[in-house]
Amino acid sequence: MSNLAEKTAANAFYQARIKASKHNEMLSSREGAADIMSIDRGRLYRIESGITTPYPEEVHLMADLYGAPELRNHFCKGCCPLGCNLPKAKVQDLDRITLKALSIFRRIEDTQNALLDIAEDGKVTEEEKEDMQEVLKNLEELEEVAQNLKIWVTKNQK
Repeated sequence: MSNLAEKTAANAFYQARIKASKHNEMLSSREGAADIMSIDRGRLYRIESGITTPYPEEVHLMADLYGAPELRNHFCKGCCPLGCNLPKAKVQDLDRITLKALSIFRRIEDTQNALLDIAEDGKVTEEEKEDMQEVLKNLEELEEVAQNLKIWVTKNQK
């Protein structure tokens, strides 16, 4: 049973509810949260314990109710087989996100030029494959920063 408690304590949905309970006392219990979301409290227990995967609609409800938009990314990245290739978004401070974005923006011109050179003849040659991998890596980093910024803005807009 203690193993289940450890799993629950590490569960992102549980952690988000507990954090949100500091601002909404009804969320301090599963019963209160389940009542607000109109879902069965046993189902919420199974979600928070990792026994059951939540439905996308439940993830949206929890993300909105808990003020935790990162739950959507967590669900897509970790629970949905279609989203397994998405970048993992993180809740970060704006200064960290900005520094990472500026670093990537500095490399964008090189990425743009490499992509233009590769696409010029409409084919990716053997010599261009390594450059294409670098282009993809830079674009994936930009995608991750965009997701992190989107989460920051959603969490901090009131």
